[in-house]
Amino acid sequence: MGETASTVGKPLSKRRAITAITVGNALEFYDFTVYGFMTSAIGRVFFPSLSPYAQILLAIAGFGVGFLARPLGGIVIGSYADKHGRKKAMGLTISLMALGCAMIAFAPTPAQIGVLAPLVIVTARLIQGFSAGGEVGASTTLLVEYSGRNDRAFMASWQVASQGLGVMLGAFVASSIISYLPPDALDSWGWRAPFVLGMVIAPVGMYIRRQLHETHVDNGPRADSSERRAKVRILFADYWRELIQASLLFVSCTVGIYIIAFYLPTFAARELKLPVHVGVWAGVVFGVVNFIVAPLSGRLADRWGRKPMIFWSRVCLLGLLFPAFLWLLAEPSPPKLYLLVGVLSVFLTSQFPALLVMLTEIFPRHVRATGLSVVYSTVVAVFSGFSPFVLTWLVHETGNKLAPAWYLLVITMISSAVLFWIRDRTGENLDETELSLGNAGLSTDSILRRA
Repeated sequence: MGETASTVGKPLSKRRAITAITVGNALEFYDFTVYGFMTSAIGRVFFPSLSPYAQILLAIAGFGVGFLARPLGGIVIGSYADKHGRKKAMGLTISLMALGCAMIAFAPTPAQIGVLAPLVIVTARLIQGFSAGGEVGASTTLLVEYSGRNDRAFMASWQVASQGLGVMLGAFVASSIISYLPPDALDSWGWRAPFVLGMVIAPVGMYIRRQLHETHVDNGPRADSSERRAKVRILFADYWRELIQASLLFVSCTVGIYIIAFYLPTFAARELKLPVHVGVWAGVVFGVVNFIVAPLSGRLADRWGRKPMIFWSRVCLLGLLFPAFLWLLAEPSPPKLYLLVGVLSVFLTSQFPALLVMLTEIFPRHVRATGLSVVYSTVVAVFSGFSPFVLTWLVHETGNKLAPAWYLLVITMISSAVLFWIRDRTGENLDETELSLGNAGLSTDSILRRA
């Protein structure tokens, strides 16, 4: 029978759990996203013989490669979290993320090992993507399971806030290095500094996460690899509708975040001719807004409901999208870019906690981390990871600088249609079905083993 926090040990207070998970997540997202802010330098170093456009395109493709391994990481680490505990899975993810960061930090250049040099970067990004694929499912599930029925969105909001904190830290470090180092020093060694820092701070995240207590461990009699595979089979066999609904609902938010936080800095430098460091500082703006707005919107989602927060946030986002882009394109300037990123980030962030907790509430406890990990990692891999690559190509081929706005508009309209078919569980017990089964003398874990 699955263990809960009460059987594993006295859980931390909610405040300490929030702190521990938020700091650990922020460090992981720093490690994963800092690459996006250093693509210009990485393109020059690893593809020196190509044109500037080809350099940036291949460097951005390297960013996207990290998302290819996310679905596999979501399945493997998600099922590991459902079987052996959320805490162990989170320890595994931060170790893998640190390994990928170390490989990039000390990667040989093409001048040293030729065409093998980019392969080192690709391998490191695959490892980081595998790690990130399981991180969100395990940590969000732990946050939600620490909460009560009236504060689940608020607890989940700290997953969102931690991502903003990680992006803000990555953007701040990258922009500081780009702003203050001469170009020769940046291309020689400066681009490595953010990755060295990410490698060094990983043990801090490991230490903090050791203070957490488990909320679920499945210690059934068949604790072997065949049962772990059974969990994945049950997820796809019994919850395939939930997987499709959750994936469609999540597409808009994650595409928007990667466009605003990661694509716009490159877009501002290349297409709008703003200094590179200005675009990266826009990432800091996104991180600050994300960190501040997420907990507030989580509180509102617990009070007003998940669906209203998601729906009205998207309506406001679409209403402002084209006017904001046209205003920036008419006369580009750093203040305009910062304001555009800040305003759009408010409406991206305000829907995210409600969305994230809604995805978590769809799945029962015994497959919750796996389900959320699969949804998150697959959507990010398919739609978000290569959005910067696709948009760079679209703008270049069509000459239409409004391509990012059109792309986000279409995705958001398709994604929002699924809201009508998903149940809003605001104020309900998280494991209502499992409690009913328990009263009947059965648990979901026993049903899983019988299956």
